[in-house]
Amino acid sequence: MHLLKWLYPGMKFKRWMGLFSVGVLLVSLGFALVFNYKYLDLIEEAIFRAVYLWQGSYNYIITTIAGLLFVLVGIVLMLTATRFIIRSVITVLLPDNSERLVDLIYEKRKLGRGPAVAVVGGGHGLSVLLRGIKASTSNVTAVVTVADDGGSSGRLREDLGIIPPGDLRNCLVALADTEPLMEKLFQYRFEGNNALSGHSFGNLFLAAMNEVTGDMETALQESSKVLAVKGRVLPASKEHVRLDATMEDGTVVEGESQIPEAHKRIQRVHLFPKKVQPVEAALEALRQADAIILGPGSLYTSVMPNLLVEGVAETIRDSRAIKIYICNVMSQPGETDGYTASMHAKAIMDHAGKGIIDYMLVNSSVISDEMKAYYAKQGAYPVEIDDEAINALGIGFVKADIIHETDQIRHDPEKLCNSVMRMIYKLKPGGIGEFDVKGQK
Repeated sequence: MHLLKWLYPGMKFKRWMGLFSVGVLLVSLGFALVFNYKYLDLIEEAIFRAVYLWQGSYNYIITTIAGLLFVLVGIVLMLTATRFIIRSVITVLLPDNSERLVDLIYEKRKLGRGPAVAVVGGGHGLSVLLRGIKASTSNVTAVVTVADDGGSSGRLREDLGIIPPGDLRNCLVALADTEPLMEKLFQYRFEGNNALSGHSFGNLFLAAMNEVTGDMETALQESSKVLAVKGRVLPASKEHVRLDATMEDGTVVEGESQIPEAHKRIQRVHLFPKKVQPVEAALEALRQADAIILGPGSLYTSVMPNLLVEGVAETIRDSRAIKIYICNVMSQPGETDGYTASMHAKAIMDHAGKGIIDYMLVNSSVISDEMKAYYAKQGAYPVEIDDEAINALGIGFVKADIIHETDQIRHDPEKLCNSVMRMIYKLKPGGIGEFDVKGQK
């Protein structure tokens, strides 16, 4: 049964097996010409005599069967030999995965034919989506915010003058196809009271790679090889930026980490400096994408900073890809207090222009009373889905079960991916109203 896997569609193996068979036939014919046909005649005559003595007048049928058996045995020998030749090479190159060779090749071919997806955002929400989507396509590019100024990322940003690596690291790990130990290593955070306290190993690794290669984009590319990343992770910009917010009372809060702490209603966010150059590879990924996904993640501090980089919002608006915004399930204290689903989408459109969203994906799963009470203590509440207000924005929306509840409410990677991929395959840009995940109104 394991041998038959080599015959799966898209493996690009059968064509070479056929060519190998033609080669065997030509070699056989060559030997027949070199050693003269009479030797083949002697073999054929011997077979006929043996068959005649055994079955008499049925010799022609028996000879045909004997010929077919020779062909069958030859094919089995060819397949077995080919398998062991490949296996002997792979055992040296991939000793830990030699038994999964067929599955690895099939998975690689299948994922390589998936749609080109560009995911824009940052924070924990983006990495959750990437964990799910890498099972459906390897043609995925994460365009990640560089406005983070808190924690380990903020310290490295100040000490080394690099763009913050934290969200970039999370995306690399989320897209990685590597051993669990390597993932734990990259996410490991040093403890104690010393210079390394609070830093994650992955952040330090990227900082070191940046120093070695001289460029964070190259550092991410080389790190992707170490982690066997399915897809690409790119910063929205390689410039040092600060995210500021103008509040409804006119005050200005400087710094991404300080915005939620102000506990004021946000009117608008903006980057400093105002004009920030994009990473060209990120723009190209957006241009080539079949689908562009915004979020999930903090509305103003994870999704929005990317759209404020020069050329990003314009490129998304001009794209013919389907554009999906994944709305947060819960409001975020100090950032989206009292926001409905339509208010999330309107904020994005106010900052990035009409045409930045085709559809919203919102959660339809019921949240338990226990979890509502737990989040209410933190000032967070379920985001209300206001259908008519969403329609008034000129965009469509899909309701789906995209979460799981444990001790917290989180997007479920598999559920989220399934809903997003169905929307990509079933929906077309420009829909208005409610659709299901099958693309029907």
